[in-house]
Amino acid sequence: MLCRFKLALDRIYKNKSELLLVLQRPEIPLHNNLSENDIRGYVKKKKISRGTRNENGRRCRDTFSSLKKTCRKLGISFWDYLKDRLSGNNSIPLLSDCIRHRAKASAG
Repeated sequence: MLCRFKLALDRIYKNKSELLLVLQRPEIPLHNNLSENDIRGYVKKKKISRGTRNENGRRCRDTFSSLKKTCRKLGISFWDYLKDRLSGNNSIPLLSDCIRHRAKASAG
């Protein structure tokens, strides 16, 4: 048990400069939960359905999964967005415009 503890400490010491990078760059997250969360829904769906039958199915699944996740991050109802686009109302702005607007707001 003591040996494993020493190995862990040695590994931490060896990676000290990399681990302390966060002090120089506080915008770097301390974990990757956000990245893992982005693909969690996709992985669960893939496990349940055992993948897709062809390339068109994969592209469709990936596209809708991406749209759904982007809508969620922007606080837009995915179903309302789809209905808006299919009906031709276009009362909800394009997702790309929402992303640009949010990026400008956070930068300035």
